[in-house]
Amino acid sequence: MNAPIRDLPSPARPAEIDEDEWAQRLELAACYRLFVHLGWTEMIFNHITLRVAGDEPHFLINPYGLHYSEVTARNLVKVDIRGNVIGASAYPINPAGFVIHAAIHAHRPDAHCIIHTHTTAGIAVACKRDGLQFDNFYSAQFWNSVAYHDFEGVTTDLAEQQRLVASLGDADVLILRSHGLLVVGPSIPEAFIRSWSLQRACEVQLAAASMPGPNHTIPESVLRAIPAQQKPMQAGHSRPYQPVFDAMLRVAGIRREDLAGA
Repeated sequence: MNAPIRDLPSPARPAEIDEDEWAQRLELAACYRLFVHLGWTEMIFNHITLRVAGDEPHFLINPYGLHYSEVTARNLVKVDIRGNVIGASAYPINPAGFVIHAAIHAHRPDAHCIIHTHTTAGIAVACKRDGLQFDNFYSAQFWNSVAYHDFEGVTTDLAEQQRLVASLGDADVLILRSHGLLVVGPSIPEAFIRSWSLQRACEVQLAAASMPGPNHTIPESVLRAIPAQQKPMQAGHSRPYQPVFDAMLRVAGIRREDLAGA
């Protein structure tokens, strides 16, 4: 599978779903399966959402009640920003996930993909008063681009949406204090690599904290230079980070023909 998964011949596309949305559904279902491979699942909880191409702010979310390994292109649920299911679905959606994702999709047009996780390393860093420390290779990439949102309990209160949006602002990373990690991106591959790098940053921070002695400080001049240093890595790619996303799908053995669903 050398071509991007969204560009391969489409298996069994339902007549009621157009080609663009079907390609999005397949790529999103693949991302859910990749999270299973990486061990970033939390039973039937947490969410990866994707805005659907079109004039209305609709997005795809996982069916509430299914494990990530059971998510397919067909059973992904399409909803609007008010929580109304668009089209037919045999499954409900998780209210807690809807509150977070709908708020951000509605107010951040550039946030096409949103990923929220409850990994051990992510929650551990979210519990720390000082949050993410910009002193390792991965965390340094997020310098000056991380926002925080104070813990308000389980996110089922619609009133929290405005505060979530205000906390995120124009950042691409939101650490939900005592709760977990959230990233946004203009595409699934970009959101994926952002989530992967943030997870690695948290894992390294935990490992370093277990060792005696202070951490080495990275000079601010180096931190400021990193965004420009990263640009050549994406030269020539129409969709940044698509190669690494597709490589990971190959490693995980995730095939497009297995993602359609019945």
